[in-house]
Amino acid sequence: MIEILSPSELVRARAAGALVAEILQTARERATVGTNLLEIDRWAQEMITEAGAVSCYVDYAPSFGRGPFGHYICTSVDDAVLHGLPHDYALADGDLLSLDLAVTLDGIAADSALTFVVGQSRHAEDAALIGATERALAAAIAAARPDARLGDLSHAIGTVLGEAGYAINTDFGGHGIGSTMHQDPHVPNSGRPGRGYRLRPGLLLALEPWVMADTAELVTDADGWTLRSATGCRTAHSEHTVAITEDGAEVLTLRR
Repeated sequence: MIEILSPSELVRARAAGALVAEILQTARERATVGTNLLEIDRWAQEMITEAGAVSCYVDYAPSFGRGPFGHYICTSVDDAVLHGLPHDYALADGDLLSLDLAVTLDGIAADSALTFVVGQSRHAEDAALIGATERALAAAIAAARPDARLGDLSHAIGTVLGEAGYAINTDFGGHGIGSTMHQDPHVPNSGRPGRGYRLRPGLLLALEPWVMADTAELVTDADGWTLRSATGCRTAHSEHTVAITEDGAEVLTLRR
């Protein structure tokens, strides 16, 4: 299903995006050395509930997970890159932490992710990993406009990541979003320009480049959810929800 939002629904999407951005920014500011991943999950729960929103994750049970997810935010550390299940772990100095959050507010969902170093970085590659995903995300947003093809966005992402020297996994990528978190179309992180679905005003997309330092192969933790690099290398993930408008793309989850 591909949804095209009406102008009134887009107003609600902006509110959902602003909430996701606020929660992620707050969690980033509060997450320090010694913070437990379960604390971050509780913060997310409190902020979502206080805003009158609904978590997209608690009851989420797709075919690839061991659902339901049962938590409010994804917390992926170091070699974990996607769907990190919060657990009893205290963050250490130099940990590379990815936070991924999706909520529904007034019937419209928004989804965003960021990666940052907790405390002082101990790995020279961290900035390169994070920077590559952020540049790839910016390139995809710049390519997103009415009548562009989905392949144009995938190509923009893949070009940046490939030129940075990273192998690209296309099993998981961006996606349509609207009244539910995961919708068509799938947005691979590599693709051919001029191909695929033609973008239209009112379409919402969650664009999410992610990389692993020296592999494209994922392995799944025993928890059935957390996806890690097969080699144990470090990883990064960046994501924004954008709305296609008459003038281009509006980022709904932009943080302050």
